[in-house]
Amino acid sequence: MSMFRHFISYYKPHRRLFAADMICAFIVAVCDLFYPMIAKNMMNDYVPNRNLRLLIVWGVVLLLIYLVKAGLNWFIQYYGHVVGVRMQADMRRDVFKRLQKLPFSFFDEHKSGSIMSRVVNDLMDITELAHHGPEDLFISTISLVGCFIILCTINIPLTLIIFAFIPLMIWFSVYIRKEMNAAFLRTRQEMAEINANLENSISGIRVSRSYVSGSHEAEKFKGYNDRFQKARGESYRVMAKFFSTTGFFTDFMYLVVLVAGGLFFFYGKINVGDFTAYLLYVNMFLNPVRKLINIFEQLQNGMTGFQRFEELMSQQEEQESPDAKELKDVKGSIDFDHVSFQYETTKDEDARHMVIRDLSMHIDPGKTVALVGPSGGGKTTLCHLIPRFYEVTEGKISIDGQDITTLTRDSLRQNIGMVAQDVFLFTGTIKENIAYGNLDASDEEIMEAAKKANIHDYIMTLPDGYDTYVGERGVKLSGGQKQRISIARVFLKDPSILILDEATSALDNATEMLIQQSLEELAKGRTSIIVAHRLSTIKNADEIIVITDEGIKERGSHEELLALNGIYAGLYQYQFRQ
Repeated sequence: MSMFRHFISYYKPHRRLFAADMICAFIVAVCDLFYPMIAKNMMNDYVPNRNLRLLIVWGVVLLLIYLVKAGLNWFIQYYGHVVGVRMQADMRRDVFKRLQKLPFSFFDEHKSGSIMSRVVNDLMDITELAHHGPEDLFISTISLVGCFIILCTINIPLTLIIFAFIPLMIWFSVYIRKEMNAAFLRTRQEMAEINANLENSISGIRVSRSYVSGSHEAEKFKGYNDRFQKARGESYRVMAKFFSTTGFFTDFMYLVVLVAGGLFFFYGKINVGDFTAYLLYVNMFLNPVRKLINIFEQLQNGMTGFQRFEELMSQQEEQESPDAKELKDVKGSIDFDHVSFQYETTKDEDARHMVIRDLSMHIDPGKTVALVGPSGGGKTTLCHLIPRFYEVTEGKISIDGQDITTLTRDSLRQNIGMVAQDVFLFTGTIKENIAYGNLDASDEEIMEAAKKANIHDYIMTLPDGYDTYVGERGVKLSGGQKQRISIARVFLKDPSILILDEATSALDNATEMLIQQSLEELAKGRTSIIVAHRLSTIKNADEIIVITDEGIKERGSHEELLALNGIYAGLYQYQFRQ
């Protein structure tokens, strides 16, 4: 019931247009009731009594009714669908806003293609349901009530015989609705899997081509496609069962009218004009019955899509403390106080893996601290905890003495700049991607940031300069060029705290040297945390901290750690030999 109320709430912003659509639908339903009555009078009165004037007058009246009906139908078809499209757009807007506020753990557990399917495909049928659902239900109800009243004025016993079949049709529709709902929901889920697989395959097209694994990808897609085909076939099987049975009911009712009406006429209980009008009204009565039957398909298509929309909307957003305050005038001191963290991989508590355990450390403002150590020690995870991409399991992290859980996420993240190994560029131009650091920045500020990142001169050699299209995820640029654009983005943001997570590890030595200069320039005057495997890039750090899966094992300057002749010295000597 709450889902239904939520669906109805989307009519509210468009209630005037929707009300106009319903008024037009009401008038159309009333117009349809005139034809059989006029036909009855013509056959019983105007034609037998040769009343040509009334025959022409009511013929003209009927023509005018049809002209009005045509205009109203145009309004219903156009503006009724407009209401549906606007509601669909409102739902997509709301679900996109919700996605922007969901925790990172949600995206860890759900495929991108599946999420896209919910936002795009699952809401496609909302337009038809939002428009035709209430309209068809309203028109059908008016037609049924009107036909019942008029049929009773013609012949009550015959009318009661026909309407005795209505409860049976309603019972069957309710009975099969659950089966249809399950079948349609399964179809939605399989379509989401197809979209997820397709998005994944297209994103990794270069990998699959390089490994000549096109046949493997095709086989995977075939599996998803076959499951969708089976689920879709099952939904059509249930739908065929529904429509064939309800179709038989309506045909049988028409047969009852012909046989019972013929007997009534045979025994003089009804005259030829009334019988003709009765047949016309019964046909008009069966049309809304068929419409109500068709509503079930729209209802299943639309509401199963809306149900999956509701599942997304019910996801818990990132929680903000009620009295959270803004982080201002940041100096940049960072404290980790007995911090532990574990990812929730399943609902089973025993399956959770502790990534960071009881870690404590202090970073002075404006200092550069490097985190090194074997893979799996939690260095990247540590960096993700500072801007609260994930919440610590135990302990706390403070910036300038303030627990980060007491700060607003926006103000916290606004003061932190991140440059990662895997650079993400949005589809668009170079200027748009740099401007992501400050969407209000002027062209001059964007160019200045590019100069600091040593990418301006290269951009100016391009035919379209800063308006050069970078392709999806920056595919038209080299790794070094993408990295420098991401650095320019952070220069433009001008944060107080800088996090460099393997920012140069995927680059060649020459490119690394160029970008290292940009990174050193970027780190000036900021508290910087650097995660690096190439130890040559962090020799000048104020402090180097060696982290393993057992926590902090060593810390000190480059020279101090070499003199200690421990883990760091071993790693450095190994890389030097290499």
